[in-house]
Amino acid sequence: MAKSKLIKANKKIAETVVNGYKDIENRVVGTYTKIEDKFVDQYLTHEGESVEDAKKRIAREQAAADERHKAEAEARTAGKKMRAEAKI
Repeated sequence: MAKSKLIKANKKIAETVVNGYKDIENRVVGTYTKIEDKFVDQYLTHEGESVEDAKKRIAREQAAADERHKAEAEARTAGKKMRAEAKI
């Protein structure tokens, strides 16, 4: 019986801690999102563009830049490999 009460108390404590953590996490994420939206609205939107559209445009531009950098890195690696083989 004592074990059962202890287990129940531990479960209740665990639920309280987890719920408190989730509440803090939601507040932090919500606040970050508000700050991010204000920044995008203030500095990154084009005329007549919504914050959501600006975020999508920025994500597309970033993906294109990442692909371009990846291709450039592969080209450099291939060039180095060809020069190394030419020396042999």
